[in-house]
Amino acid sequence: MKQSAGILVSLSLLAACSQQEYILPGEREDLRSPNPQTLGAEAVSQTAAAVEGAGRQDGPRPISLPRTINHASWTHLGGSLTHQVQHPALSPAPKLLFAASIGQGNDRKHRITAEPVVAGGRIFTLDSRAQVVATATSGATVWSRDLTPPSDRSDDASGGGLAYANGTVFVTSGFGLVSALDAATGKVKWQQKMDAPGSGAPSVSGGLVYVVSRDNSAWAIDAANGRVKWRLSGTPSQEGIVGVSSPAVTDRLVLLPFASGEVVAALKKGGARTWSSLLAGERAGRAYSLVTDITGEPVVKDGVVYTGNPVGRTVAMDMSGERLWTAKEGAVSPVWVTGGSVFLVSDEAQLVRLNAKTGERIWGVPLPHYTKAKKRKRKAIYANLGPVLAGGRLWVASSDGVMRGFNPVNGALVSQVAIPGGAATRPVVVNGTAYLVARNGKLLALR
Repeated sequence: MKQSAGILVSLSLLAACSQQEYILPGEREDLRSPNPQTLGAEAVSQTAAAVEGAGRQDGPRPISLPRTINHASWTHLGGSLTHQVQHPALSPAPKLLFAASIGQGNDRKHRITAEPVVAGGRIFTLDSRAQVVATATSGATVWSRDLTPPSDRSDDASGGGLAYANGTVFVTSGFGLVSALDAATGKVKWQQKMDAPGSGAPSVSGGLVYVVSRDNSAWAIDAANGRVKWRLSGTPSQEGIVGVSSPAVTDRLVLLPFASGEVVAALKKGGARTWSSLLAGERAGRAYSLVTDITGEPVVKDGVVYTGNPVGRTVAMDMSGERLWTAKEGAVSPVWVTGGSVFLVSDEAQLVRLNAKTGERIWGVPLPHYTKAKKRKRKAIYANLGPVLAGGRLWVASSDGVMRGFNPVNGALVSQVAIPGGAATRPVVVNGTAYLVARNGKLLALR
């Protein structure tokens, strides 16, 4: 019986092998190709855009830049309450003037996240812990102030931001403190404790200090005495990035970026919410980060709000919160808007130029990306900080130790300046001098 069964099985197999293979007609597709019936509309549009753009060639386009201005101060992130100033004056090939110590630099657990602010002939900086230093334009230290609470150690927290208004330096820190310091002496005027770290730069307008803390709460604090005027909560989020979340301020509204990807517009005085918009979505198929926090903090230009995240989204909204366009380029720092174009450093390590009206990509040029070229060792990446338009060039400071200047017409690299220690912040440009903080805890001045 067993032998008969074996013969029958063998005959069946031989018969199957003798049958001619029938090839079904139709187009062959990869098993991993996206199926439009199983994907959402946004993913389908992304796939179509990728196919359409496969043969696209970036190219130069003319641009009309505003005249350069010799700014006397740089008081907030990006230079102003709207996070951008008009075209600062700067040499096309600046050289290092001085390097002055501001305290502790970057290490495994601590990061310098505060861009310098400049006013009254002094540059104010925050190191990777909680030390604020005022430096003269000659490079001499004027004063320093450690804002570590008595109950903590300086190594216990990192991150923070700076703003300046009316002779006072306002500081947020990873210890959850908002501090007001006398700009002339560094004396503490007042401190307000928040419920979570405030790692983004504050904004000061109309006697109020606006701060977003990492528990997704927004605070309006009296600039004179530190008392809380109002508080607003955003959508909860379990993740966020240190060093972002600085509010932008207009004549009527304060625009509050939250780690959830939500931008909330609130009335400046009472904190009433007028609208909110969620910067949702991410690039399909490739991304270095999975955190959807807002790293391209709101920039307001000509009645339009531009903002972005590090996973493939930059958007433009009008002042009612209505979406004007969405670009599939992530912004890792605030964009720069000028001459009908939006310039950004993307999450794919490119300097990108977009059409300000449509979000259409005009060109993109590569920046330093992985610190090690071999694919098996690609893990750490360089930080590219910018862009800042100054002296007719787009400047991007990188942690690889170079500040690069690009032609805004076509993205061509036209200048390179050595940055000893590698950049930790974007450059700020005042009176024809660029100031930035290096990863080793040095304030660099270039002219």
